[in-house]
Amino acid sequence: MLVEKEVYVQHGVHIGTSTKNEQMKKFIYRILPNGLALFKIELIDQRIRIVANFLSKFNEILVASKKARKPVELFCSVVGAKPVIGRFPPGMLTNPNYELYYEPEVVLVVDPFVDKQAISEASKARLPIVALCNTFNALSLVDLAIPCNNRGRKSVALVFYLLAREIEKIRGRIRTYADFKYKVEDFLDV
Repeated sequence: MLVEKEVYVQHGVHIGTSTKNEQMKKFIYRILPNGLALFKIELIDQRIRIVANFLSKFNEILVASKKARKPVELFCSVVGAKPVIGRFPPGMLTNPNYELYYEPEVVLVVDPFVDKQAISEASKARLPIVALCNTFNALSLVDLAIPCNNRGRKSVALVFYLLAREIEKIRGRIRTYADFKYKVEDFLDV
């Protein structure tokens, strides 16, 4: 595992919601008596590895998030991606005459429900879409999902920390995890 199981638990990465989308059920480990769904931690870890391996092959990565500022900005700074925080500008991926037009090779979003403009644009531009997906998210336009708590700031920080660390290792910029100069806390939105 990329980190101890307890670290995933401490950051609440495995905690879903009481609303469950049919497409996300395969990632759910169990339902608590209060209705909250829990993700399989081993599957989260596996998916982070798969996504890191996938993203490491691209030079032009765009990361869109309406809310998660610090984890996205630090991730982008570490791996050389472009962040779009807040409102996603319509036409950014589809209108070559738009001043903010950008042609990434892949798009990563924090929440497909909230970041639907980025997903819509990426889909129209026929770009691969990677997303952090909670139990309520639909996977219809998502090509690769990391099942996780995409609403908790500690959870999102841990996922972006692990993605950045793993991408840097795959790209050969660090030899061991000890060489990674950041901590999870550095990715935490305050």
